Amino acid sequence: MNKTATSPDLLDPDYWGNTIKMSLSKFFILCVLQYEDLHGYDIARQVEQRTDGCCTPREGTIYPVLKQFTEGGYVTFSSEIVSGRERKVYSVTEKGRQAFQVALTEWMKITRCLQECSCAACP
Repeated sequence: MNKTATSPDLLDPDYWGNTIKMSLSKFFILCVLQYEDLHGYDIARQVEQRTDGCCTPREGTIYPVLKQFTEGGYVTFSSEIVSGRERKVYSVTEKGRQAFQVALTEWMKITRCLQECSCAACP
């Protein structure tokens, strides 16, 4: 029995919204850590607040990204005990600050390209 992959409905705004939000989660996680040290739940809350609810990363997104950032040296964490449970508090490193600036520069290039609607401006 042959299974064929279902093509996404490119006319569906939810398809594009979800695709964009998924891609921006890493960007916004690094963004909120620029301002203060946070644990996972607060990272999600801050991202949601700073994006006016546009990007709402869930636990299944945040922790794998934080693990990747930690392994790459972009963030560190310390542990604290709250109500008898261990909680990791994440801090951005200098390398993470530099990575955010690179991401921001690239985002601005893409934004200009979209505003001009001329992909000749894209690298």
